[in-house]
Formats: sequence, structure tokens, C-alpha cells
Amino acid sequence: MFRRVLGKTLGFVGYTIQYGCIAHCAFEYIGEFVVCSGPSMEPTIINHDVVFSERMSRHLCKIQKGDIVIAKSPYDPNMNICKRVIGLEGDKVCTSSPSDLFKTHTYVPKGHVWLEGDNLRNSTDSRSYGPIPYALIRGRVCLKVTKYIDIYNIKKTANVSFCNIRKLVMIRSHVYGF
Repeated sequence: MFRRVLGKTLGFVGYTIQYGCIAHCAFEYIGEFVVCSGPSMEPTIINHDVVFSERMSRHLCKIQKGDIVIAKSPYDPNMNICKRVIGLEGDKVCTSSPSDLFKTHTYVPKGHVWLEGDNLRNSTDSRSYGPIPYALIRGRVCLKVTKYIDIYNIKKTANVSFCNIRKLVMIRSHVYGF
């Protein structure tokens, strides 16, 4: 009797460890769901939108201008930021805020990217902390999940009004409370 209970318990623990390892590898190397907060990416991503961030592009060095990425904050390594890639290494980028009369420019150094929020007037981004190392990028946002679970290629939303984005696959879901 004791042997049978011990065997079942060890079997359960073994399966739990296996599934835990599989989940860890999936979240670390494939992707993860992220809840975005703050106004810096409006209107593309609004406060409390859920996005899927895939990790393969980062590992394969396939991050391009216009991609929205999740990165570690240069100010606080415990916090992630969601921003759009404006410049890659060697690119000339504008470092001024939209309201500045005189525009200043700089070049993105090797191994770095320049990130900015879509809401330029309400975003803390590379204009504040400079270019960030490529290694701080956690993943590229490829799907957006909202209350109605709108799923689409997020890269195509650059410079498109939020109303036009709604021409997408919409599936009503009562499972999600966001």
C-alpha cells in the first residue's frame, strides 16, 4: 500500500517537473504573453492590452525597423518596456522631442537599437536613455489580444489609425476578463 502511494506520488512529481521544464523552455525560447501598461504605445497598443512576444526573432537577429519589441528597461532591470524599433546600428536618428525647434541627430552604435513609443509626447524611450543594447531585447511583438481577441500582424499597424485596424479576425470570448 505504502509502496503504491509512494510510486504514484513520485510519478506525479516526475510529470510535474517534466511539464515545468517544457513550459520554461516554451516561455524562454518560443514566446510569452505580456500585459502592456502605460500610454507610450497608444494608439497601437493601449493600456492593459495583452500581446504575444515571440523570442525567435531576437535569437536569429531578425529585428527590423518598425517592429514592436519587449525589452528590459535600461533604468530598472526588473521592468520590461514595449517600444517600436526606430533605428538599427549605423542608422541616423533624431534625438529631439517633437516640440523642439532645433532638431538634433545621432548615430546608433554597433550592437544597439533605438526605441521610441508611438505616443511621442508621452513616452520615456531612447530619446531619454539613449540607444539600448541588442541583448536587452526580450522578444518581438507579433500578436495583440484584446477584449474581443483581435489577432493580427502588429507590424502592419505602423502609421495606421486605430479605427482601420479593426478589419481583423475578431473572436468574441467570455473567458478573458480584460
